[in-house]
Amino acid sequence: MTELPSCPKCSSAYTYEDGSLLICPECAHEWSLASDSDHKEETKVVKDANGNVLNDGDSVTVIKDLKVKGSSSVLKIGTKVKNIRLVDGDHDIDCKIDGFGEMKLKSEFVKKV
Repeated sequence: MTELPSCPKCSSAYTYEDGSLLICPECAHEWSLASDSDHKEETKVVKDANGNVLNDGDSVTVIKDLKVKGSSSVLKIGTKVKNIRLVDGDHDIDCKIDGFGEMKLKSEFVKKV
């Protein structure tokens, strides 16, 4: 039998389990036992086309010719991008490319250098 933790609100030892929640019968406080591990899983891991994990400040190379929206120019294959920043959203890389300016890229079209 596993030992249930005491209530974090009133320190009562009479907590019980109800599904995925723990409940204190003395103060009616409800909490999740897995709440600490859930916060750790919320951090998004961004990977390049080869499956390597990307971090802020990494350098990447474009692996496909990409059309630049709103322009007639094309971002050529092999273009190196330095000092990337990871952001939330569909285009998860924010960067500045020489000759193009600030851009957002999808991680699936780059590989880590």
